[in-house]
Amino acid sequence: MRNPFRRDLILLHAPAFYDFRARPAFLGPVADAVPSTAIFEMYPVGLTSIASYLERNSYNVEIVNVAYRMLRDPAYDVDAHLRRMSAPIFGIDLHWLPHVQGALALAERVKALHPESRILMGGLSASYYHDELIRYPFVDFVMRGDSTEEPVRQLLQALREGTPLGRVENLTWKRPDQSVAVNPLTFVPADLDYVDVPAYRYLMCSTFKYHGLSNLVPHLEWRRYPITLLLTARGCTQDCAVCGGSRSAYRRICHRDRPAFRSPEKLAEDVQTIGSFSRAPIFMVHDPRMGGMARAERLFGLLEAIHPANEIIFELYSPAGDPFFGLVRRSLPAWSVEMTLEAPDEAQRRRNGKFACSNELVEATIASALAHGCRRVDVFFMVGLPHQTHADALCIADYCEHLLQRFGAEGRLRPYVAPLAPFLDPGSRAFEHPDLGVSLFCRTLEDHRQASLQNGWQRALSYETDVMTRDQIAAATYEVAARLNAIKHEHGLIDDRTYTGVEYRLGIARQALQEDGHWDARRIDLANHATMFGDDELKAPLHQRFRVSPALLRTLAAGLAIEVGRTIARMAGRYDGAVKPGPCVPL
Repeated sequence: MRNPFRRDLILLHAPAFYDFRARPAFLGPVADAVPSTAIFEMYPVGLTSIASYLERNSYNVEIVNVAYRMLRDPAYDVDAHLRRMSAPIFGIDLHWLPHVQGALALAERVKALHPESRILMGGLSASYYHDELIRYPFVDFVMRGDSTEEPVRQLLQALREGTPLGRVENLTWKRPDQSVAVNPLTFVPADLDYVDVPAYRYLMCSTFKYHGLSNLVPHLEWRRYPITLLLTARGCTQDCAVCGGSRSAYRRICHRDRPAFRSPEKLAEDVQTIGSFSRAPIFMVHDPRMGGMARAERLFGLLEAIHPANEIIFELYSPAGDPFFGLVRRSLPAWSVEMTLEAPDEAQRRRNGKFACSNELVEATIASALAHGCRRVDVFFMVGLPHQTHADALCIADYCEHLLQRFGAEGRLRPYVAPLAPFLDPGSRAFEHPDLGVSLFCRTLEDHRQASLQNGWQRALSYETDVMTRDQIAAATYEVAARLNAIKHEHGLIDDRTYTGVEYRLGIARQALQEDGHWDARRIDLANHATMFGDDELKAPLHQRFRVSPALLRTLAAGLAIEVGRTIARMAGRYDGAVKPGPCVPL
C-alpha cells in the first residue's frame, strides 16, 4: 500500500551562493532594501501556491527553505538533510537571477544524492533561460510561465500515470534520448482566484503535517519582524525599463499581455487570515489602483468592514490626490505608502516609465498622503540607471534634502537609495535593447553564474551604462549613501547610533572597493549589509508580533480535518479530481 505521507514533490529554496559559509564574499548592498539578507533566503510566494494547489489535488508537497536553514544554523548539514529527504521530484526555484549559482549548485547536489529523482526548475529567470537551463545534465524539467500550479499538477499526474509528457502545458523537458522538447506555453490564467497566493493556510497546516516551522520561515529576520504580504496580481501595467517584472517582460517571458488579478474578496480574506496569527504590517504588492479605481474602491470598502489591526503598506506607481487618500483613510486605521521614484530627474523617470510626471505632482502626492494620516511615506531612489551620470546620482541626495526640508518635520517622510545590482533583469527593456543606454557583460545564464563567483559586487555587476562604468556605479552608490545618511541624521530621522553605524560600515565597504585581498569574515559581513541605511530604518513600528485567535484555531482544525480525509482517501487508493483553474488568456 502506498505510504500516504510520502512526499510527491519537495520544493527547495537555495541560497544565492551555495558555499557562502565556506567562501565569504564582498556582495555589497544588493539586499539592503529587501527583507532578506544578501543570501536572498526569502523564497518566492509562488512556492506556497504551488504546494497548496497540489495538496488540494491529493499530492503531498513540502517546502524546505535550505537558505534559511543554512543561515540560521552554522552546524546545519545540507547533505545530511538532503539524504533524509525522499521524493520522485525535487523542485528548485530560479525566480530572480541572484539565485543562479546557488540554485544550480543545489540542483546538482540533489541529483547526485538522488539520481533516481527528477529535478524541476521554475520562475521568471528559469522561464527566460529555459532552453539553456534544460541542457544542464542535472535538470530534467523547466516549468515556464508565472502561474505553474496547474501545469505542475499535470506533470505529476503524467508521471504517476505514465501518460505522454508532451501534453503537459508550459513544460520544457528532455526525451529519453536527451533531446529537448518545448511544449506550448498555453496556461496563462486570466485571474488568480483559483489559487491562494501566498497560501497562508497551507503554511499553517504544513507546520504540523511536516513537523515544524524551521523549513518554512521566509527569511532570517521574520521571527523578530514577521511582516506578511498581499499579492494583488501577477504581471504589471507598468513598463519600467530596468524591471524584469514589467509589462513587456511578462509578455516576452510568460506570454501575458495583461495582469492576472486576485479579487478584492480574496485579498480581504487574506487580511483576515493574517490578522488571526500576526499583528505585524502587511505589505501589498502593486499599486491598489493598478486594476482600476472601481476595483480599488471595492477592495478598500471590504477592508473598511474588516477594520484590520495590522498596518497596511502599499505601493504607488503614479500620482494620487485627496479623493484616493480620503478613501484609504476611511478604510484603514493604519497605513503607509511606498513610492519608487528611482530618480529626481523628470526626464530620467519618463525614460524609465514610472512616475513619468513633474516633481510638483510627486510632491503634491506626498503632501496629500501625509495630510490624510499616512503614517510613513517611504521614497526610493536608484543608482545605476541608464543615462544617469555621477552628478545625476549625487542629485538624489540633494532632492532628498529638499523633500525633508518640506515634509520632514514630523519624521513621516523617509528617503532611501540603493544600487541597481547585482544583475540587470533579463526580459527588461534595457536588457533587450542596448540602445537604451546599457552595455551588458552577461547575456547567458552561465554568464550570470560565473559573474556570481566574483569577489566584489562591482565586479559581479552584469552591466555598465553609457555614462558610468561598474566601478563608477559602485563608488557613486556609496557616495550618495554617505550624503543621505548625514542628511537624515541632521533632520533627526535617525539617531546617533544608527548614523555612526552606517558611516562605519560605509567606510569599510568603500575601502573594500579599493582592495583585492582576502578579508576576514567579520569585515566582509560588515561591508555586506546596512551600508545604505540602518538595519531597522525600513521597519514600521511593531507593538505585537504573533497572536493565537479563535479564527486561527478554527483554521488549523479545519485544515487538519481535511488532511485526515485526504490521507484516508490516499490509503484507500482514491484521489480527488483536479481542481479547476480559471480561464486562460487567449493566445
